[in-house]
Formats: sequence, structure tokens, C-alpha cells
Amino acid sequence: MSGLVDGRVVIVTGAGRGIGRAHALAFAAEGAKVVVNDIGAGADGSATGESPAEQVVAEIIAAGGQAVVNGDDVADWAGAENLVRTAIDTFGGLDVLVNNAGFLRDRMLVGMSEQEWDSVTRVHLKGHFAPLRHAAAYWRAESKAGRPVDARIINTSSGAGLQGSIGQGNYAAAKAGIAEMTIQAAAELKNYGVSVNAIAPAARTRMTVGAGGAMAEAMAAPEEGFDAMAPENISPLVVWLASAESKDVTGRVFEVEGGKITVAEGWRHGPSQDKGDRWDPKEIGPVVADLLAKAEVPTPVYGA
Repeated sequence: MSGLVDGRVVIVTGAGRGIGRAHALAFAAEGAKVVVNDIGAGADGSATGESPAEQVVAEIIAAGGQAVVNGDDVADWAGAENLVRTAIDTFGGLDVLVNNAGFLRDRMLVGMSEQEWDSVTRVHLKGHFAPLRHAAAYWRAESKAGRPVDARIINTSSGAGLQGSIGQGNYAAAKAGIAEMTIQAAAELKNYGVSVNAIAPAARTRMTVGAGGAMAEAMAAPEEGFDAMAPENISPLVVWLASAESKDVTGRVFEVEGGKITVAEGWRHGPSQDKGDRWDPKEIGPVVADLLAKAEVPTPVYGA
């Protein structure tokens, strides 16, 4: 019986553990050839000396699938280029890029250091852009050479990026940037045969459990029944988005948790009032009050 993504070559970044690992195994189970990328970092990005990607690849091969390890830093320009080259050199091409790698360094904005801001935005935002850029260059070249392209990029945003999250300003800003970059890339790459979507997953991982408090309690595994927070719940949507069936879906962000899939609706034009001339500052107060009364109430920031 053929799988949904039979023969497609897929890169999954941050695939050694958690959601990325679940993606890699799900893709292999549906017939994909998988590049399992992971640098073996801790939840805070620190080096651990571990090679979880090797374990995932061994598991895929033991089950009869095809996979290869890649240990490049996705936020390093040359590393991201080598990641894409690994797929092409090993499996003869690239069809799908799943950007998933990331870590946390949580702190309230007033106490956050420059390094904590830079490191998180680097791995999440640049770590999405750099592989996307090199994969897109490959697909553009293929398209211009007259070879058919039916490619997919699936990015990983977060509820923190869509609604904000107290104590995670660096992470929330990066994840918001990823959501917008998804919309941007979808518009720019459409003519090359590439669709681009994003997910905002909620699942139990080292990052969410390590956050502690109410979040850790919400992520705890149930003693019995359906485990709504299992990372494996996220992967079916990602596999479908990588398939031929999703060709006409692009520029969308999907929230996914347990068995629930939600289409996220982001920034859009709301109520407005046009005077037809320059406003006097003294006139603005009542106008803004009227517009806000007509506008939708924002979704509360997580933890507020």
C-alpha cells in the first residue's frame, strides 16, 4: 500500500526529539525519504554532545524506510546551504522543507539580555529563513530549467507568535516573524511551484514541560485515554501539507493541538474612518474610541 508522500524527499529540522522526531517518523511511515537534521542541543540551545538524529535515522531504517543524518546549524548560512545539498546529493532532489528547530531562553522583557534576544531570534527566525532561502533557490533553478516543481515548505510558528506569551518576548517575536514570513514566501514562491504554510502546534516537548507552572501541568500526559499533548498528534497535518493533495493550500497558518485543527486568522483591515483631510490631534480621541468599539477584542496574551 502506497503512502501519502511516497518517494518525496523531505528535510525536517530539529528532528532529533519531540515534534520534529514525530514528523520524521511520520514522513518515513508514509513513504518519504527523510533528511533528519539536529545539532543535539539542549532545550536552551546549549551543546549536549548527543546525537539524537542518529537514533531517529536508525529507527527509520530499521522499519524499512530511507533516512540520512544532517548535523548542520540551520541558522548558519553555509550550514543551511549544506543541509539542502545533503538532500539533493543523497536522494537526488528536494520536495519538502519542514522548518521546526528551535529552543527557549525565557525572561521578562525588562530583564532580558541582548544575548538571550539574539540567540532565540537567530535560531527561530534566521533558522527558518536560511534553509528556506537555499531550498527556494534550488526550486527556482529547477523551474527556470523547465523541470516541474511541486514543492512544499512548512514552517513552525506558535500560539506565542500569534497571541503573545508573558515572559517569552524573544520567542513570541520570532514566531510572529515566522508567521508573516510564511505569508510573504507563499506570495513570492507561488510561480515556482512552491506552496508555503505554517503550523502553530501545542504539544508536550522539552521546551513546554521545562517551562513549569500551569503550562507544564497542562502538558502532562494523562494516565489513560487519548493523549492530546503527544507530539505525534501534530505530524498528520504536516504530512498532508507536504503531499500532492495540498497543492492549492498556501499562505496559511494552522493551529493544531490534539485532534483539533484551526485556521488562524491574522492581521486584517478592521474598522476605519476617513476624514478626507489631515486630522487635528484634538479630534482623534472620539474617533479612536468609536473605531475600537466597532473592532474585535484581541485574543488575550498567554499568561496575562
